[in-house]
Parts: sequence; structure tokens; C-alpha cells
Amino acid sequence: MKVLVPVKRVIDANIRVRVKSDNTGVETANVKMAMNPFCEIAVEEALRIKEAGNAEEVIVMSAGPDKAAETIRTGLAMGADRGVHVNTEESLEPLVIAQLIKAVAEKEGADLVILGKQSIDDDNNQTGQMLAALMGRPLGSYISKIEKNDGGFAITREIDAGLEDLQIASPAVVTADLRLNEPRYASLPNIMKAKKKPIDALSPADLGVEVKNRLEVLKVEDPPAREAGVMVSGASELVDKLKNEAKVI
Repeated sequence: MKVLVPVKRVIDANIRVRVKSDNTGVETANVKMAMNPFCEIAVEEALRIKEAGNAEEVIVMSAGPDKAAETIRTGLAMGADRGVHVNTEESLEPLVIAQLIKAVAEKEGADLVILGKQSIDDDNNQTGQMLAALMGRPLGSYISKIEKNDGGFAITREIDAGLEDLQIASPAVVTADLRLNEPRYASLPNIMKAKKKPIDALSPADLGVEVKNRLEVLKVEDPPAREAGVMVSGASELVDKLKNEAKVI
């Protein structure tokens, strides 16, 4: 079995995001970048599946500019076998990303595609769902557990009411939730080994995918500052303010 893990390069989760002065987007110049945290979880789970003897190869892919290869190297340093870089300078929407992943998955013959449930920059939470629909594969979304069995995969997914246990057939698409695992740190020897692991360079045209975006960003702004809270003398004053000022009761 081959496992494909798409990963995304995003602003490091510990960095404060700043809006550009012209309000066209967020500032990424001279900003620390890292692998999307949910993508890290997906890579870790793919490696655990391989270490359990249920997969022969783990392939990490990313779509983006030249520096996206650094994110692929991070996945290789964690233990993935190969990388695929779809090189493009275009801004990519979830549908185009799903089409690129589909093309790579079919090219590589991947039986399982594991991706993060969402990226922490756009927070769309759409790519996994679109990918499953495009490929005609069963989808396990927001999974906190996955096990390979004779029928495919037994998964546990996070839902509003708690946990849901499902059985899905192989080949499949799953999206990783926060509680699936704790990603490992890449050791120095593995970081050195990752430099020699192959990364196939492709373009969207090589995969037969047209980069066509359907959304236009008009303006990006910081959220408005919250007003300071006020102290009330008691429950009666609180009820009065909620009723007459906030008008929520």
C-alpha cells in the first residue's frame, strides 16, 4: 500500500500574523514559515501506518512556489520516502489543490491519502472533502484514530456529539484531527538523510490541471479591537445591561 500525504507551507503557528499595509493580504516576507500543524499530524500517522507494516511507501507532496520544497524536506526528515513538488507561483484555491492531489494520487497509485483537516492560514476545511468527491473515494473526516484491516480502514472521527466509529473501504481519503497523534521531531541524522531523498518536480500543466481561481480577495483587515469590559455591582445590574444595552435577552 502507498500512502500520499499532501502538506502545506504556512506561517508558523507561533508567529503573530500581520496584515499588509495595502490590505491585499497578510505579510509573508521575512516571516518564519513551517508545515501546517494538521499536515504534520497526517505525516506522522502515515509513518506509523508504515512502521506497523501496513504500507510500503509514504510520499509527501506540496503545491506552491520553490520554497514549498522546504516543507517537503521537513516531511522527508520525519521519515517519508519520497517527495512530489507541484511548482507554481499562482495562488491556489481548495478545488485546484484537490485536483492536483487527485492527479498525483492517481499517478503514484496511492491507496490512502491522508491530509490535515484544514490549514491554519485560510481555514477553509474543504480540500479533503473535494478530493474524495473528485476521486469517488470514501471519506473519513476529522479522524482521531485509524486502523488498517481486511475490509479497508476502521476509523474514529470527531463529531459534535462525541466520537463516531466507522468502517471505510480502501482506497480512501481521510483528514486528520488534532487528537490523532503527537508528531515526532526530526532527528539530526534524518534531517541529513532527507537532503538526499528524491523530490519529483512537476507543474500543474504536467498533471493536466488548469489553475483557475473562482474567488477574488477584495480586502484583508485586522479584526476590530474589542471594547473593554465593565464591572457590575450585582446580578440585577447585569440583567438590566443585557436587556436594555446589549439587548440579548
